Amino acid sequence: MWITPEEVLLANALWVSERANPYFILQRRKGHGRGGGITGLLVGTLDVVLDSSARVAPYRILHQTGESQIFWNIACGSSRKEITKHWEWLETNLLQTLSIFDSDVDITTFVKGKIQGIIAEENKGIRPQEDEDPGKFREAELKMRKLFGMPEEEKLVNYYPCSYWKGRVPRQGWIYLSVNHLCFYSFLLGKEVSLVVQWTDVTQLDKNATLVFPESIRVSTRGTEHFFSMFLNINETFKLMEQLANIAMRQLLDNESFAADRSLPKPCKTLKNVSALKRDLDARAKNERYRALFRLTQDERLDGHTDCTLWTPFAKMHVVGQMFVSNNYICFASREEDLCQLIIPLREVTIVEKADSSSVLPSPLSISTKNKMTFLFANLKDRDFLVQRISDFLQRTPDGPCGLIAQSENSSPSTPPSLPPSPTLGAGEIPQNQHYTPNLPTAKHGLLHIYQQDFPEELGPKATREKMKEESWNIHFFEFGRGVCMYRTSKTRELVLNGIPESLRGELWLLFSGAQNEMAAHPGYYASLVEQAMGKCTLATEEIERDLHRSMPEHHAFQNEMGIAALRRVLTAYAYRNPGIGYCQAMNIVTSVLLLYCNEEEAFWLLVALCEQMLPDYYNTRVVGALVDQGVFEELTREVLPLLYEHMQDLGVISTISLSWFLTLFLSVMPFDSAVLLVDCFFYEGIKVIFQVSLAVLYANMDQLLACSDEGEAMTILGRYLDNVVNKQTVSSPIPHLHALLTSGNSPPPEIDVFELIKASYEKFGSLRADVIEQMRFKQRLKVIQSLEDTAKRSVVRAIMTESAFSIEDLEELYVLFKAKHIMSCYWGASSTPAERHDPSLPYLEQYRIDCGQFVQLFSALAPWSCGLHSNTLASRLFRLLDQNKDSLINFKEFVTGLSGMYHGDMTEKLKLLYKLHLPPALCPEEAESALEATQFFTDDDTPQDPPFLSHADFLAQEVTSGEEQKEGGEGATGDTDEKKEEKPKDYKYYLRMWAKEREPKKENIKDLPRMNQEQFIEMCKTLYNMFSEDPMEQELYHGIATVASLLLRIGEVGKKFTNNGGKKSEAQPSSAEETSLQPDKEDSSGEGGSGQSLVCKALAEAQLETPPPTVVSSSEPDAEDDTSVSSYSVVSAGSLMCDDIGDDTVLIGCVGGEGAVRRRGSAPDADWSITFEQVLASFLTESSLVDYFEKKHDIESKIMTCKSLRAVERQISSSSDHDCTPSVH
Repeated sequence: MWITPEEVLLANALWVSERANPYFILQRRKGHGRGGGITGLLVGTLDVVLDSSARVAPYRILHQTGESQIFWNIACGSSRKEITKHWEWLETNLLQTLSIFDSDVDITTFVKGKIQGIIAEENKGIRPQEDEDPGKFREAELKMRKLFGMPEEEKLVNYYPCSYWKGRVPRQGWIYLSVNHLCFYSFLLGKEVSLVVQWTDVTQLDKNATLVFPESIRVSTRGTEHFFSMFLNINETFKLMEQLANIAMRQLLDNESFAADRSLPKPCKTLKNVSALKRDLDARAKNERYRALFRLTQDERLDGHTDCTLWTPFAKMHVVGQMFVSNNYICFASREEDLCQLIIPLREVTIVEKADSSSVLPSPLSISTKNKMTFLFANLKDRDFLVQRISDFLQRTPDGPCGLIAQSENSSPSTPPSLPPSPTLGAGEIPQNQHYTPNLPTAKHGLLHIYQQDFPEELGPKATREKMKEESWNIHFFEFGRGVCMYRTSKTRELVLNGIPESLRGELWLLFSGAQNEMAAHPGYYASLVEQAMGKCTLATEEIERDLHRSMPEHHAFQNEMGIAALRRVLTAYAYRNPGIGYCQAMNIVTSVLLLYCNEEEAFWLLVALCEQMLPDYYNTRVVGALVDQGVFEELTREVLPLLYEHMQDLGVISTISLSWFLTLFLSVMPFDSAVLLVDCFFYEGIKVIFQVSLAVLYANMDQLLACSDEGEAMTILGRYLDNVVNKQTVSSPIPHLHALLTSGNSPPPEIDVFELIKASYEKFGSLRADVIEQMRFKQRLKVIQSLEDTAKRSVVRAIMTESAFSIEDLEELYVLFKAKHIMSCYWGASSTPAERHDPSLPYLEQYRIDCGQFVQLFSALAPWSCGLHSNTLASRLFRLLDQNKDSLINFKEFVTGLSGMYHGDMTEKLKLLYKLHLPPALCPEEAESALEATQFFTDDDTPQDPPFLSHADFLAQEVTSGEEQKEGGEGATGDTDEKKEEKPKDYKYYLRMWAKEREPKKENIKDLPRMNQEQFIEMCKTLYNMFSEDPMEQELYHGIATVASLLLRIGEVGKKFTNNGGKKSEAQPSSAEETSLQPDKEDSSGEGGSGQSLVCKALAEAQLETPPPTVVSSSEPDAEDDTSVSSYSVVSAGSLMCDDIGDDTVLIGCVGGEGAVRRRGSAPDADWSITFEQVLASFLTESSLVDYFEKKHDIESKIMTCKSLRAVERQISSSSDHDCTPSVH
């Protein structure tokens, strides 16, 4: 490619000149191509180890004038073909022009200007994102694609120099991190090391340091471990690896992750040697940390952050920290953890002004809000720019309800774009609402508020304590502010740990979880969602109905229709909003608690925050998030309670207990009044509280658990302990805990105060940090998702092994190859979207699907029938045959069905498959030998008078339909004669039988196969000739197929004669006796056998001895009509027919007049000619070479091994080729 001219002082160092003229020199890098000796090996090694300015191209063109010692590099190329093209262009277009100039300076100026002009012209059509990538990075990306055979869709994120430990020897080279692969390449003293690992195959990623391996990164897959070390910046490299592996795990989990995040911020200035993708991933990581820190919505994008100080009026001091600005919020976090945190939504901001600077308060900025609070920031480095950015965001932030509605219409992850925008009607203007109105009691208050009105207020010590808590919070609100703009400090945490008063619980849950921001951004969204969701019957709604009455049945709020109806609406609305999750058990328990303290809309948004932000992936179909946190809990137990961990691992207790603890936040295993205090802490602190309390429970029972001998005993100890965790300060009436009632023994164990348990958890395990938990979650996510993938593979293999003759090991290997092809098609682009290919709601067997392109690649690598250039055509036909639902995709079961027939079928099965591959729908009209006649032929197929050429599917459909009509008629006649009381059972049993028959796999009879016409037969012969071309017995097979083809052509001609003439005679003599004799002929048109074999034998024998005139044939008896499918067996077995003896004019039998003769001599196929599968099978049985070929067993294991090593082979081919890189077949 042309490059911006740059000076080269030593033109011949490490380069060999191959061509030269007065102005230009074409050079090749030493060590590239043949020869080079020890110098070439050293140069090649230096290029890899030192990356000589990333000059990945082995060819270049230099410009030089006269005796000047300065050279200008103007072009480089990765292949001789590419550089030769540039050289020829220079000789053709520039040499003559340059000879006109007198001055060397003018020549150099002209050449540089011309090259820069060419580059500018080429870059016109390139996307701006690519323009941002500097030349060095572009060259590295080209090198990666060339070395590893990657298509252009595979984008490089970054590359680093490092060592790869192969055994005990480190190989210095370069690691390339692309979106979907980790690649490594090293070339040392003639030894090449090349490695490619898909991120979706990674099971573990660790950064560690050992004596054997210095500070290194370990990448583990199912079969191997790879160690990389000697990084210049190991932390940056490892962080990027984590991000890419995490994205890959998300892709295995759902389809949405395949879509790139287009709304990531782009930096204003280009960073040297960093790709746009790397910057985007960095921005994504910053966004995720920012949203997690302040509990913001998923569509929030961080614009920037800066150091500053915040004046805290409650402490009368300036707190050092950072200000974060995004599209809807201004946030502040103190440098010292828990000292102060602040969230200011831009919708609340009224004034932003720059105050006067002073030595005490430099660069101050004042922000005022609607609730009369003023925040004073200072020590801002670039205050003017910051104010301008905030001003821009404020202009985009609409004021009032209309603005909020406009914001809610943006399609973002937090609001599915498929749903209609929020309604614009006011609070009392929703007359169309039938299921949810603002007048409902649950639309205004929580269920606890509604039902407590029925009970007189108690005036005891508990009530007094509750009043004191409320007063403490009121004082806190006065000092620190109330609402979303409240200063959050260590004082706030203390109040939360002492328990939130019941009157404030709903408000503070909304505030701390971030749900209040979502609700303010989407007014009316819940009401419209309820109206759309209610009344629809789905799998989720059925499960919801089943669990409604199991949700806190001991609480009086859910012992009547009001509470049940509210719970139904919230759960149904969320299932409709997020069909990916729908409904999961345990959501009903959590939601019922939310409804006690919040109204319906608030409970809905709390559920959204819980499922989509605070407990990610907890409630999907495979509860991945809960399994991940279960793994984190096990790892934490191993670190802080090692003795107990060892013992409980032997018992298998941790994995059993922790799932229910995490999924329901202890609500299902602890008395309600105690568990709700843990929910208070959870909404403020996040998941770390649940981990802390879980560890504290194990620690409190450690001695008893160590003495346990089995799992049941350990479960009982923990269950009784949790049953007796009480809240002695609650003012609510006691609610019996069902689990406690069932497990209480004769002597109840001592009660445990929940406040003491929480206090102990903070004292012993309060050092847990959120960022450490996230790091541990990543490691566990790799393990859990790969474990689930292995489970899916085993399930698929178990389901299909009974229907396939492949071994379990072969099926597992085929599944891996099939899944890899599916995933590649998702991220390298294909004819359909990932969502169409992967549907997680389907059974494992049908989840992954591939299109025709990927199937052709797998067929070429795995099929035993190698047809050379014809293989792709045959594969496309097989794909159409297997694609029964016509969605242009096939699943793994269909894929194995196709392969199994070729590998494990007997000769009849294999021939039947081959036969069907040359009939519709497998055979396309375009594939016919004569396009015009083929089009006419397939257009005429639909006519009723041409039944022999019905497609396979049409034929079966007709037969099944007629069969069902006969059965229904028979049943109906029987039903009319039965008594009325017996009609209902009869109908029920009948439909059961019909359903069972539909479920049974239909066994196909060879007589059911439609007839094959001449065009299709010619195509089948072509396939066979191609199939035999690479076989050791090639000549014998060619002779056999020639003999069989000649025989079948003549059989078709004889059959055509009887079919045509028989039809005419039947029209001329329509007597009842002859109608009876014509019945077998009708069956013949559909390919079914009949009687009269001897007459066909006689006719074939006559055709063998001499060619009778057409008139004799036409005057033959009508009884001569018959199907030739069975007669062909007779002729073949008798051995009386030698194809060489039949004259060429035999094909004219049955033709009327010279016009027919002329037509038959032409190239157009005979539309009346046809044969049956039985005739094909019988003819093939006459040739022992063909029988041996189709009876031969093939080994798929060698094909699988070849397919797995295909990528390595292609890399070698692509790296040694002098042609441009093209996407490889994988």
